[in-house]
Amino acid sequence: MIRVIVMDDEPLALVHMKRHLEEFDSIEVIKTFTTVKDLLSEGPNLDFQVAFLDVEMPGMNGIDIAELLKSWSKSICIVFVTAYRDYAVQAFELQSLDYLLKPVSKSRLTMTILRIEELFQPKITSLAALPHSEPLLEIKCFGEFVVSHEGKPLHWRTIKTKELFALLFLHLNIPVPRDTIIDMLWSNTDFKKARVQLHTTVSYLRTSLSTYGFLDVIEYRNGCYILKLDHIQCDAHDLEIILNKKAETGRLDIERAEKLLQNYRGEFMATLTYPWTTSKANLMNKLFTQLLNELAHYYSQVQDVKNQERSLLLAVELNPYSDQTTQQLIKHYTNIGNRAEAIKIYHSFKSTLLSELNVLPTQETTNLFQAILQEEEKGLGHKKHANAER
Repeated sequence: MIRVIVMDDEPLALVHMKRHLEEFDSIEVIKTFTTVKDLLSEGPNLDFQVAFLDVEMPGMNGIDIAELLKSWSKSICIVFVTAYRDYAVQAFELQSLDYLLKPVSKSRLTMTILRIEELFQPKITSLAALPHSEPLLEIKCFGEFVVSHEGKPLHWRTIKTKELFALLFLHLNIPVPRDTIIDMLWSNTDFKKARVQLHTTVSYLRTSLSTYGFLDVIEYRNGCYILKLDHIQCDAHDLEIILNKKAETGRLDIERAEKLLQNYRGEFMATLTYPWTTSKANLMNKLFTQLLNELAHYYSQVQDVKNQERSLLLAVELNPYSDQTTQQLIKHYTNIGNRAEAIKIYHSFKSTLLSELNVLPTQETTNLFQAILQEEEKGLGHKKHANAER
């Protein structure tokens, strides 16, 4: 049974709602209230899961009461019942489960009860009840942005739902102003329409996450949305952890770094082409390049030429305009005696810079190339001399 309280300052409306709710086998109405005073007196001692609230109440309106109930327990679900549409936006921002307009029809109330039953079905385990030995959500940021649960990608009702999650995830545990989100995701939409679309998308996102047991992970307060998630596995987070550990201990976790490299599928959030991903993407791609350079250095020390080359090639692919990265690859081929490949890399790099940026390699890169040419000419000269002596 799902334990419910009902609050309405109109006794007749209260009786009708209580009667309608009790027609559902899954619902138990444990208490009704007509005044805020009675709620404040008895409410904290009651064990309930859902509150049906009238919006227009003397002394304290339903919106304020909902905030109060949420302060008691974030898991309490709120259903607003009112004759006014004016509070719909605020209701969504308070994470209300539903917003019913009086008079409430049996069919409309049934839809609400079905949503409540779905939310409290035993098959849906809350986040706190799940074992934390395994990550609950796997989030892949490199390449396509993919969120999975138990090996299966999450279902997003709309593309915007996925994009909103990505945006909030980029600011994990950090408040993001509502209007900022609208500017980022609905910049070409009328503000009023965008605001409604945001609230609808937030509702879709909460529903999607709750289906997998993630309840109350999106909060709204002081005009901001906050995504709060624990016990996740994320390739971007793993990258930062690996590099931080290397900086602290001086040792690179090769096994973890290799696992990250094997699962690499492309640049950070490559499929989300929004301005708000650019800054983070640039940072994460720099960090990944740093990891590749660390791996290349390690494999150089253990004389693993194949893996050193693989790391450097990927670093160049990530940074096609970087003189420093290209120099490292050229030096690698020179050190293993493959000057022809080193020269090929230089010409390819020079061609890319000229055709795409209309610039030349730095003098340092050019000097490195010239030195290789000189060594190549010396080698050819020695070869000719040896042939002549024969």
